[in-house]
Amino acid sequence: MRVLTWNVWWRFGPWQARRQAIADTLERLDCDLIGLQEVWDDGQENLAGWLADRLGMHWTWAASDRPGRWHKRLGEDGIDVGDAVLTRWPIGDRATLRLPTAGGRDDGHQALHVRVDAPGHPIAFFTTHLNSALHESAVRCAQVTALARFVAEHGKHTPFPVVLTGDYNALPDSDEIRLLGGYKTAPVVPGQALMDAWEYADPSAPGDTWDRANPYAARVHEPSGRIDYIHVGAAGPGGIGRVLSVRRVGDGPVNGVWPSDHAAVLAELATRPDDGGT
Repeated sequence: MRVLTWNVWWRFGPWQARRQAIADTLERLDCDLIGLQEVWDDGQENLAGWLADRLGMHWTWAASDRPGRWHKRLGEDGIDVGDAVLTRWPIGDRATLRLPTAGGRDDGHQALHVRVDAPGHPIAFFTTHLNSALHESAVRCAQVTALARFVAEHGKHTPFPVVLTGDYNALPDSDEIRLLGGYKTAPVVPGQALMDAWEYADPSAPGDTWDRANPYAARVHEPSGRIDYIHVGAAGPGGIGRVLSVRRVGDGPVNGVWPSDHAAVLAELATRPDDGGT
């Protein structure tokens, strides 16, 4: 099963050409589950819906309740921003969590959960977007605390491990990422461990999803780093849901256009028990 996370950079830059580049990339990758951040809706069309139609997938999205700063940055009102899930299989239950922002800027960030009715077993799938300012680590720690509890609440009753995707705006050794994982420090929820899929990557493979080689990212004058993630719960019976591979994708121009200011992360998860599993 192929899982992808991607921040698609709302309506910034040459967005019409970019959305074609995003669609072309996703068509080539043939994903089963996709978590998207910074998805736009202009009242007549939704980027996630447009992509789902192109890809033949099911979809849902959740709008931010504070799009004002986005409007100021773009100079255009009336366009919503939010998070979305695309899936090869039907969507069952759905829930959202408004993330806390005390002590930081309130951009209306949230987490979106769907139960995906995959063959053989449902999958608890999540996508989210955390606060972005470099100095907001404490805010992100509070958001991760709420997020971990949300995952625990909605990730029960399926043998397949939970899958959490998103733009966390934090580096792998940060307090918030260690706290979310729950295996490099005490977990928020006792017994909960969410493995960073990138731990299974080829150590020599490029991993920065915010990369100054991307001209859109270079404009911000911040250092490169890996800030987009796929986290997976403990493997189920026989190792189902275990990470088989992971790599950076969407990390170059398509027909001369960079799809986003972020690269995407693609992980392949096992859907069958391994030969030695129990």
